[in-house]
Amino acid sequence: MKNNARWIQHTHILRKDEYECSVCGYYTDKPSGKCPKCGSKMKGTKGDLTWIDEMEAADAIFNDR
Repeated sequence: MKNNARWIQHTHILRKDEYECSVCGYYTDKPSGKCPKCGSKMKGTKGDLTWIDEMEAADAIFNDR
């Protein structure tokens, strides 16, 4: 079990956020103090900027620059 585990927050434009365990890759809707799959103790959350790609795709669809 790693000591530096964190939830990776995946923010989305048209759906709710997801959280991924940095150790085992488990996805959940809500972060907790411990990963239910691998048991790693979480030390916080870090962000993931993939929502920017989703926003660029929406801008392209609506031709909004």
